Amino acid sequence: MNEKKPIDEMTFREASAELDAIVRMLESNSLELEETLQAYERGVALIASLQKRLADAEQKVEVLMGELSGQQDDTVRDTTLS
Repeated sequence: MNEKKPIDEMTFREASAELDAIVRMLESNSLELEETLQAYERGVALIASLQKRLADAEQKVEVLMGELSGQQDDTVRDTTLS
């Protein structure tokens, strides 16, 4: 396989697109054994990176939702204390 961009320098969309391309290549059975192993290894690394990014994004959303919920609670408390 050609020299590829480092995974940690790729956007989520780029990594996802490359993973899709790897899956298509693997399904085509057109690669030699060595190329298949390289593609599979790259695909596993891409999947790990994408899963981590999704988990990080989910955690950020949960934090933001918690902050939003906290603001609503504070507003209610403030208005009842006056």
